[in-house]
Amino acid sequence: MPAALEQRFRLSPLIRWTLISVYLALVLPLPLMAPPGLKLILWGAAPIGLALVLAMLSEQVSVDENGISVGHPPWCNWLIRRGWQLQWDEIKRLVPVSTSQGGTVYYLTTTNLGQRLLPQRLEQFDRFLSIIEQKTGLKTSSIQRLTPPWTYQLLFGLAVGMLIVESAVAVGVGYGWIVIPEGYPG
Repeated sequence: MPAALEQRFRLSPLIRWTLISVYLALVLPLPLMAPPGLKLILWGAAPIGLALVLAMLSEQVSVDENGISVGHPPWCNWLIRRGWQLQWDEIKRLVPVSTSQGGTVYYLTTTNLGQRLLPQRLEQFDRFLSIIEQKTGLKTSSIQRLTPPWTYQLLFGLAVGMLIVESAVAVGVGYGWIVIPEGYPG
């Protein structure tokens, strides 16, 4: 008896950590540079924003013997109420659509001509595609990730570099090695 298919795919860790790093690199300096009246508000808003970013990046794709579903885990599903599900026998075609940035996204077209965007930024993406091919009979060999990994690796490196420089400046200001001019409003 074959084992029942039940697998969950999350957003690729490279993409998840890159976007979290970019958020931190862009947001953490704001409370430090803000005028005194805004510092407390920005320190309070930063963790709320981080929680929202984490919620958006928690999207997951579940596949089982019946079909595919896309959604968020219970801890944030009440906040982000988007998602979809399809039975395997509803999926009839994969439709490629070119993006304005030169990439290609794919839509799963259903028997009633509905369309759902195929997730392309998943961990174990090749395994995900093989399940779709096995369950629907549609060829997935030409489907690639939406963005090549080197773009996220570069962005991650830039974000980490920004965090290092921002930390060095904060330490320098804290120890008096860097002096902020008296006329500076922060």
